[in-house]
Amino acid sequence: MNKLFYSVTVLMLSAVTVVCAQTEVQTGASIAVTSTTKGKVRGYIENGIYTYKGIPYAQAKRFESAMPLEAWEGVKSTTTYGPVAYLMNPTTAVQDESEFVFDHSWGYASEDNLRINVWTPAIKDSKKRAVLFWIHGGGFTAGSSQELPSYDGRNLAEKGDVVVVSINHRLNVLGFLDLSAYGEKYKHSANNSMRDIVEALKWVQLNIENFGGDPNNVTIFGQSGGGAKVNTLMAMPSAEGLFHKAVNQSGAFRSGFQTKEVTQSIAKETLKILKIKSRNIDRIQEIPFSVLSKASQQALQIVAERLAKEGRAPGGFGLNWGPSLDGDLIPYDMSSDDAYEMSKHIPLLIGTTKNEFATFANGRFFGASEETVMKHIEQTYKDKASAYIAAVRKAYPNDTQPHDLLTVDTMFRPGTVFQANKKSTVVDGAEVYMYLFTWQSPVFDGKYQSVHCMELPFVFDNIELARNMTGGGIQAHALADRVSKAWIHFAKTGNPNHSGLPEWPAYTPENTATMHFDLNCEVKPQLDKELFELISSL
Repeated sequence: MNKLFYSVTVLMLSAVTVVCAQTEVQTGASIAVTSTTKGKVRGYIENGIYTYKGIPYAQAKRFESAMPLEAWEGVKSTTTYGPVAYLMNPTTAVQDESEFVFDHSWGYASEDNLRINVWTPAIKDSKKRAVLFWIHGGGFTAGSSQELPSYDGRNLAEKGDVVVVSINHRLNVLGFLDLSAYGEKYKHSANNSMRDIVEALKWVQLNIENFGGDPNNVTIFGQSGGGAKVNTLMAMPSAEGLFHKAVNQSGAFRSGFQTKEVTQSIAKETLKILKIKSRNIDRIQEIPFSVLSKASQQALQIVAERLAKEGRAPGGFGLNWGPSLDGDLIPYDMSSDDAYEMSKHIPLLIGTTKNEFATFANGRFFGASEETVMKHIEQTYKDKASAYIAAVRKAYPNDTQPHDLLTVDTMFRPGTVFQANKKSTVVDGAEVYMYLFTWQSPVFDGKYQSVHCMELPFVFDNIELARNMTGGGIQAHALADRVSKAWIHFAKTGNPNHSGLPEWPAYTPENTATMHFDLNCEVKPQLDKELFELISSL
């Protein structure tokens, strides 16, 4: 049945590709006009999908909490993406080949970047559609809602009759510098980035019905840093009730949040470098971002070195910015029992790609001889080299190339398994579904494998927009049909099963049921347990 469905899907997608080559865009003063609580907005219609880009959802002064917008008169045009967050290290050069694959759109930066984008099949039909709320990756320091071509929500909205939402929010030093010791208006500055996301979710609750969506059926989904933000939201009491399902893609990091002692010391060092006294703290709002960025990075390094001398690991997200325990907005670590209990009724879809960053870390071995690969394994794993080889081959018995032994992810998936095991055993908790995306991209002779972000074009059904990464082609389209439908069904029902997949059981520590997404999708038990145990023992 699975193979028959695949063959039919390939034929159907061939026809759809031809039809969809013709794109119609409708624009005009009275086109795609709808209301928000602060005023009317106007988007555009592309092949029947209403699109709105760059809608303001809140406003904020530097290091202060996001606040409701002022209402506007008339109709605000929202047809192009809004500003993105500033990067700590602006992109000035790229590697040609990998940039071809990822095909970034960097956007334009502004500190006024609290913007939301919406794709919907209709705005005035009173139909309540499931809402998929996308949270971009880039750790907690970079990225945007428009950074990758995969992120476009039109195809997903059309295929699933759902509403797709994405956002920009504050990042890095502007989203996480802890100035709470210097006055009430900076009380939440240590977690303003996450507070922004909560404000965007509140905007959805207040406005999404005017965009054809159901505020009582919201799924948050994110990848990499976006997945970590999903986990963080599940540990935030202020976000409770604002979403109803969650998807974590390659973002189940096991490191804990930073403590207030550490975050306040980072802020103290930053002010010292900037020569700002506590009585003149508001001066920090006027410091040019480039100066602030440099000073804060120096402060991070100073504090990390101090902790190392004291014999304390930096913890948290190391030298990068990220959420911290403030006892208020974020009272629980994301892996704590309290956090799991608070989010126990949230169904979770969670997984990773097969290769993640290992493709980059050991990419130099792509196409290398068996002798070269074995020598490296012996030098790296020494007396455990044979055990390592056996564990990798058990996990992926069909791999035949020598470099396959070195490009299996062991960084992202262990945390994913840990989270799935813990959440699936919470008493009276919602179901968990585990996946592993194993499909291998053919681009550049296959060297990018199933790299970090590879599943994104399939989730959003954007094979053509991301053909530099996927290579395009009928087989990729067929798999994207299966993957995107799984996300759509999960958003609608909390269960990703659909007729194009084999039966996908909910995950438990006993069955370890994992959907392997490839040309032939299969459910398998965990096969890499011995590999992770070996890696953790090193």
